[in-house]
Amino acid sequence: MASEVMKVKLVAGVTNSENDLLTVASGHTYTVLNLSVCETAGAAETFDLYIRDDAGADDFEIYSDQALAANATFEHTTRIVLEATDVLSAKTASSANVDIVISYLDQTL
Repeated sequence: MASEVMKVKLVAGVTNSENDLLTVASGHTYTVLNLSVCETAGAAETFDLYIRDDAGADDFEIYSDQALAANATFEHTTRIVLEATDVLSAKTASSANVDIVISYLDQTL
């Protein structure tokens, strides 16, 4: 039976290594409704946000070297659709402390 459930994913301490934020379960589609990125260490930073298609090595950039001021919050408010086994990932340009909050709709087939 198909269902739709609103969910939130909280990811603290994103740094300059690849951080998998959200992995889509088999048989599901996730629609990201809103994503906020908050710099918490007091230093300006840049970040990448991308989809690893089918959890593979191919990265599809949503944001590349997006500026994020010290103690600032960046909001992404357009929808991003992720299919089964896709992974939404992020990383910063340098050692940083960035928190990410993702609001999304989990749809089962």
